Amino acid sequence: MSLNAYLILSTLIFCIGLLGVIRRKNLLMLFFSTEIMLNSVNIGLAAVSKFHGDLTGQMFAFFIVAIAASEVAIGLGLLILWYKKTGTINLDSMQRLKG
Repeated sequence: MSLNAYLILSTLIFCIGLLGVIRRKNLLMLFFSTEIMLNSVNIGLAAVSKFHGDLTGQMFAFFIVAIAASEVAIGLGLLILWYKKTGTINLDSMQRLKG
């Protein structure tokens, strides 16, 4: 496969993730959509890295995976706390916050 095929795949997956971020009202689906976007960036970085014969893109992809794992851990912890407090994980319930 050529580099263009990988970059087109990465772009399509990123657009699907972006559409999910824009359209979702559920926090869990919002986290899934951001993970899809991060994974599409990883595909692009790994493909360009392989094409140029350099490991820099693959190292950046590795760091993105590590950051995504920490984001999921912290995000799910906050999501569980929010669900215990409100009983829902809809984004609409956050607009009614009292402070």
